[in-house]
Amino acid sequence: MQRPRAASLLTLTAPVLLAAVTACSGAAEAAKDTHAPSVPTAVTATAGSASTVHVMWSAATDDRAVTGYAVHLQGRKVKDLPAGTLMTDITGLAPATPHTFTVRARDAAGNTSPDSAAVTATTLAATAEDRTPPTRPTALRVAPAGRDGATLTWRPARDDTRVTAYDVYQADARVHTVPGTATTARLTGLRPGTAYSFTVRARDAAENSSPDSDPADLTTTPAPGARPNTAPTDVTARATKGAITLTWTPPITGAPVKEYELHLNGRFATTIVWGAQPPPGAVSYTLTVPATPGVRHSLTLRARLPDGTWGDFSAPRTAVTV
Repeated sequence: MQRPRAASLLTLTAPVLLAAVTACSGAAEAAKDTHAPSVPTAVTATAGSASTVHVMWSAATDDRAVTGYAVHLQGRKVKDLPAGTLMTDITGLAPATPHTFTVRARDAAGNTSPDSAAVTATTLAATAEDRTPPTRPTALRVAPAGRDGATLTWRPARDDTRVTAYDVYQADARVHTVPGTATTARLTGLRPGTAYSFTVRARDAAENSSPDSDPADLTTTPAPGARPNTAPTDVTARATKGAITLTWTPPITGAPVKEYELHLNGRFATTIVWGAQPPPGAVSYTLTVPATPGVRHSLTLRARLPDGTWGDFSAPRTAVTV
């Protein structure tokens, strides 16, 4: 009686296994991705020096996800970049020469978009050695441009030869470049309800960069239904030997703010706590840092709210040790 049962079990199992294998194979076929990303748009190329061109573009889309971009020079790939990067500098170019660029998007399955529209930039003529940087741009202003954008304007810098480009920085990271003849820049892709701080530097043909402009702050409109921004405001950072002193205005929370969290270069540095009632109006705190001249530090802070949660981060401030 035992053997017929075993034979019967074997007979019934084989079709079940075959069906399972067939189902898995069908699912794999269905999961195969053959859809290419869309073509990157709004591609621009700006010569920044005798050997450098700055290329920018708007993000492509995909039915799953764009995973990267390839920049091509005269049809030859010269840069591979991750999906979050929408600009790059192409260096080592010949002076006074037109260079044509295209951009392609790719996805995880290796599908690539067609080439973007071609853009051409002519590198500047080589000049005698120049070690004098431009003056810093002045009167920087920032205004909202829609829900996720901003428009920056400034007064032009001066240079002993000429300014060839302006670089826009946010939190000490370059986010945009415009030609040296421009005094305005349009930024997009900003997050809602977020405090930003922008600076601008001028650059000449020898790649000398000016000091930073004074910062200009912008807090974007919160998303519908989101709480108002709770970041400290009017933040300043002043470097002295071995220390950086921050001053700021506490956020309006309905109660005195007695605790803040300070981040240095994107990492938690310390918690600032008032044991008693904090002073009215602006407050300050001095952070000890290594006494190495010329080191740039980016600082942000946020307040602990009356409900015990942490509020929004302030606009970042950069301080250079002396």
